[in-house]
Amino acid sequence: MTGTIVFDPLLPLPLLIALAALTVLGIVLALWRGLAGWTLRGLAALVVLGALAGPVFRQEDRAPLTDIVLLVEDRSASQALSDRPAQTDAAMEALEARLAARPNTEVRRVTVPDGQDDAGTELMTAVSEALAEEPRARVAGTIIVSDGRLHDVQRAPDLPAPMHLLLTGEPEDWDRRLVVRNAPAFAILGEPVTLTIMVEDMGAAPEGATEAPLDISVDGGEPQRFNVPIGQEIDLPVTLPHGGRNVIQFSVPEAEGELTDRNNSALVQMNGVRDRLRVLLVSGEPHAGGRTWRNLLKSDSSVDLVHFTILRPPSKQDGVPVSELSLIAFPTRELFLEKIDDFDLIIFDRYKRRGILPSLYLDNVRQYVENGGAVLVAAGPDFASADSLFRSPLGEIMPARPSARVIERGYRPQVTEMGRRHPVTAGLVNEWTGDWGRWMRQIDVAPTEGSDAQVVMSGVEERPLLVLDRVGEGRVALLASDHAWLWSRGYEGGGPQLELLRRLAHWMMKEPELEEEALWAEPTGQTMRIIRRSLEDSVPPVTVTTPSGETVELELEEVTPGRFETLWRGPEIGLYRLENGDQTAVIGLGPAAPREFEATIASGETLQRVIGELRGGVQSLSDGMPSIRDVRPGRPAAGRGWIGLTPREAYVTQDVTLTTLLPPWLVLLLAAGLIVGAWLREGRR
Repeated sequence: MTGTIVFDPLLPLPLLIALAALTVLGIVLALWRGLAGWTLRGLAALVVLGALAGPVFRQEDRAPLTDIVLLVEDRSASQALSDRPAQTDAAMEALEARLAARPNTEVRRVTVPDGQDDAGTELMTAVSEALAEEPRARVAGTIIVSDGRLHDVQRAPDLPAPMHLLLTGEPEDWDRRLVVRNAPAFAILGEPVTLTIMVEDMGAAPEGATEAPLDISVDGGEPQRFNVPIGQEIDLPVTLPHGGRNVIQFSVPEAEGELTDRNNSALVQMNGVRDRLRVLLVSGEPHAGGRTWRNLLKSDSSVDLVHFTILRPPSKQDGVPVSELSLIAFPTRELFLEKIDDFDLIIFDRYKRRGILPSLYLDNVRQYVENGGAVLVAAGPDFASADSLFRSPLGEIMPARPSARVIERGYRPQVTEMGRRHPVTAGLVNEWTGDWGRWMRQIDVAPTEGSDAQVVMSGVEERPLLVLDRVGEGRVALLASDHAWLWSRGYEGGGPQLELLRRLAHWMMKEPELEEEALWAEPTGQTMRIIRRSLEDSVPPVTVTTPSGETVELELEEVTPGRFETLWRGPEIGLYRLENGDQTAVIGLGPAAPREFEATIASGETLQRVIGELRGGVQSLSDGMPSIRDVRPGRPAAGRGWIGLTPREAYVTQDVTLTTLLPPWLVLLLAAGLIVGAWLREGRR
């Protein structure tokens, strides 16, 4: 029970002050006139003013509230290293016992797990959320049991009482980690990209170790071992072996005595892209579709185009001296003998045998394809004639043979059943709104006997229009029409000419995203989307090998023709191997070294600023459990072997009693008595 005097004026304060001023003025006037009763008159005025001020005696019935102590335990992955779990358990048990024995104290226990999506230890976020649920006036302190490795110190709250950190770990702890910097997402094939690698020892590392073994493997292959200096950055040039996703794994074997090997490896995933794709376009004669090919290839910034149009064949004898011609001579020997291997794709656009390219050169083109090159033939009427390229050494690798018939009538190109599955034409109908425009000419061809040619588009009466084939290490395509340019001109609404020819050219240049048979995965955190593309109607289950060596078989579902997918969440972080039939792939899930293991040596440096604001302390559990004391606000809250809590002395008021100090009858009696006394005294005088 507590009592205080409070005032509840009956009049507004300015009016009360004015009355007090008039009272003082009246007393001064009475004194100046020499009235003997001025003292009694002044006392009467004070009694009246005191009554108007409304003095009240307030009595409160208070119930004390307990102090609240936040007890925060770090249960993140780094806290599972060495003997830290046992240290944490023992410390939490001892703290709870000591706080329970402390009078007028409640404990709020907060457990901090790993943050989602490799966010690390969100210690301050947990403290902020716990403080938001408690009355700040009752919080006497916060005690954290942790290794001090948190990743959200910027979210530290405004603390109402001291915070203390009890550090787990031992002074002799040490760890070795591998750091890879400057790893780009893309790299140009054939050109080295420089990665910065460092092997670093942290904590009480053993003396004398100056080098560490480093294993490097590509796409899960056999690793190569190198010895690298410890504590020094090394610039490592890396040249990607193939296009598409390249997974490079760096790892350092676990050393005896280090805390963990979870930070001894790093996965670098880079996509290999070609710097420039060199294309040779040979137009047999000027025609409306020639500019279509040129515009398509020139619009792609990754393509270097060499384009020749034969304007004056050798058969043309008009008597004009060669020295007076402004035309450039066709450098046949240089292109088809000396530099043919420099090209990724050769396109023959309405070309026919005119004696410009001897059979020896065309046979060299055939060998170029068999050795890994690519040839695309855009056929015109000459392909069905006696001068057709099919009747040259190139005929041995052509995917279809002409019947000498040229069909001159309108038709709409259609994607075949095989074409719906082939990456060159799959989904092509979705690339254009409305019906495709008609083409007006088609060369009648039939797939070559004994070949594995694939007809992906058809024309008149479902005759082959676009035929693809693989020859040796290379690829060949035949477009049995020279009217693709009608789509680019918007004839009858046009069609997806740009996308079709772009896909066709890139498939021939072996771009990985257009392979018919392919297996890959797209990671998102711990989840991977496994994608299998195939020309078959069905595919077997995919076999996934986890980083720990376990295998899992997953069924694939066909989502679009030729594309099979499934979603799967990997149980652990690391390198996964996928196998489906003769297709294999590797994929890395999550960071090879999670954020929790970037730094594993216990330290209070990160929290020192937050703790120091209210003069809290950092104590190492390896030195023993500190005692708990009471400290006043603003005083040091930690010392050697002890930590302090600030009692808040919070309470709740259960009842309030108000008693008037000057009841009306007493005010009337006192004022009347003093006034009468003043009158009598002045009257006797």
